[in-house]
Amino acid sequence: MDLGLKDKVVIVTGGARGLGRLYANAFAKEGAKLVVCDILDCGETAKEIEANGGEVLAMTTDVTDEKSVVEMAKKAVARFGKIDILVNNAGIYGNLQRASVDQLPVEEWDRVIASHGKSTFLCTKAVFPYMKEKGGKIVNVASGAAFTGPANVSHYAAAKGTVLSFSRSMARELGPYNINVNVVAPGLILTQASLDLVSEAGREAYRQGSVLKRAQQPDSPVGTVLFLASKLADDITGQVILVDGGGYFH
Repeated sequence: MDLGLKDKVVIVTGGARGLGRLYANAFAKEGAKLVVCDILDCGETAKEIEANGGEVLAMTTDVTDEKSVVEMAKKAVARFGKIDILVNNAGIYGNLQRASVDQLPVEEWDRVIASHGKSTFLCTKAVFPYMKEKGGKIVNVASGAAFTGPANVSHYAAAKGTVLSFSRSMARELGPYNINVNVVAPGLILTQASLDLVSEAGREAYRQGSVLKRAQQPDSPVGTVLFLASKLADDITGQVILVDGGGYFH
């Protein structure tokens, strides 16, 4: 099925590794032109895309810094002439500091909230001037944690809750410009970050709590992200799709 993604210009934040890397490669396979950015080096992601014949611009970007994000958007347009799709994927997860609320440092709270919430705001703000004339798609990556509220990661759950609420406001605000804004909320996806963060017992409890009784593999949310960015989702906006094996019904 043609998703209508050929020659679309797609920005994927947090594209150096993990899910962001998978999203970027999936878009490239659909014929999209990629802009991958991360505070880490995106060189390996770029090599994978180029090896498969794709076009890509890799950048080191601090998505919590407005100047850095504005520069990212400018360079994307300078290279490809437009921005069609933004996937706000960047955010701290693998090296989260787990702690009860009375032990959680304020600095850690601020760091995590900024990496998810502030970054989604800044990147949306930066691409809007380039999308407002011809429309576009914004897919924000939240988490099932925004719904389930797991203990000892209140900063992460709150940050992803910020992404949800902000996305709904943006769907209303940007809709008149033919810009769709939707959210993908993965559950416990078995990336290396999840394996490092969640114990085997915790992963098993999560699996047993889902109706499908199986773990979600790293590529589980990829199809949903592609769908929401595609022409198939032209009439969908302001929505949240959980990809968690039926762990939470929304």
